[in-house]
Amino acid sequence: MKGSALDRLFSVAAQQGGYFTTAQARRAGLPSKLVWYHARRSRFARVGQGIYRFRQYPSSPYDHLVEAWLTAGPAAVVSHESALSLYGLSNVVPAFVHLTVPRSYRRVGRRIPRGVKLHTTTRPLRRDDIVSRGPVPATVPGRAIVDSAEAGTAPEQIFMAVRQALDQGLVTRRELLALARRRSKRVAQLVQRAMEDAADDL
Repeated sequence: MKGSALDRLFSVAAQQGGYFTTAQARRAGLPSKLVWYHARRSRFARVGQGIYRFRQYPSSPYDHLVEAWLTAGPAAVVSHESALSLYGLSNVVPAFVHLTVPRSYRRVGRRIPRGVKLHTTTRPLRRDDIVSRGPVPATVPGRAIVDSAEAGTAPEQIFMAVRQALDQGLVTRRELLALARRRSKRVAQLVQRAMEDAADDL
């Protein structure tokens, strides 16, 4: 590998808002004892169990999401109301950082921080269900909407999210309806009414 271990680690961290895990540091060639050394020398800031940040890296509105995602592990994806907030859909203010993980997920050795809500799914997240949004992976807008509707987000927020997603071309009516019909009757009806309401505004 070319470059120093610190350079390689910085390249990884730069894609994650300046954050990295001890496992990523090891893969870059920086063992744990050197991570601790640089933390003592104030090059790194420890922000959680096995999670560090380059101190000189500028902060961003995504910081709390990156910390939660890295702590939960690579199987996690930002979802539900947190994904809606990332896309600027609705004006919901999530009370938690919402992450979705496979039902088979095991939190061996992981401590999920307070303020994080883990959702498990038996519907495997496909490649086209996930996009990179800033430094984190997130469910696509359509799935974020139906996930939030299924989890009980206020109907007026779902109506607003549907209208905005359609107006911005983030999802088509056909795609959104197909996603909703895979969920409960309540969700399908809510999304259908939201689309009808959006059509009335045209």
